[in-house]
Amino acid sequence: MTAPEPRFARIASLIADPTRSRMLALLLSGEYRSAGELATFAGVTAQAATTQLAQLVDGALLNVRKQGRHKYFALADSEIAHALEALSLVAERDSVSTRWQLAGFRPLKCARRCYGHIAGELGVKQFEMLLRKRYLESENGALALSSAGRDWISVIGAEIPTTSRTRLAYPCMDWSERRDHLAGALARALLDCYQKKDWLRADKSSRALHLTPRGERELLPMLEAS
Repeated sequence: MTAPEPRFARIASLIADPTRSRMLALLLSGEYRSAGELATFAGVTAQAATTQLAQLVDGALLNVRKQGRHKYFALADSEIAHALEALSLVAERDSVSTRWQLAGFRPLKCARRCYGHIAGELGVKQFEMLLRKRYLESENGALALSSAGRDWISVIGAEIPTTSRTRLAYPCMDWSERRDHLAGALARALLDCYQKKDWLRADKSSRALHLTPRGERELLPMLEAS
């Protein structure tokens, strides 16, 4: 008797295509992107992009939202994002020291969006600061905000998530740093706060996040404080 084909085989084949993998990599930012934006990023025609995106939607890797005559696409959920990040860890493990020094990769190493939260060097700094200052503490095997953490959140003006299908806070192994950054609803709320304060600005053509002069003065010292 022939063993059944593993169910992940079809998903793997969808991810393996170079055009689709470029689209998925851009969507790891956690934002919706138009078909035109994805076509440009992947370097294909609009017609080719439509075909590829339809396959990703059919494979439940993407959600699609229609607005007027346009369609916008995003990763289906955080599990897809974590799976793609895990694949990146495996794929890049033999070239960590050299790849991240290349000009195109350096901005992503410094700070990038990972499904709505901060990854890269800045994301790791943030997570380590939250643990060091005990703003996050372990509670029944999960991470929870301490009273000091809630006070800090109030001071910087972030909104603490009260209801969410996503866990409040949990560690996520970072693709470039090989250490944990913060993931979850709290991580999303912090990134949203940092952008509203103009500490970080999102790159329009990649997942990179750029630290502004104001962010260098106000955010960076806070994350590096002992």
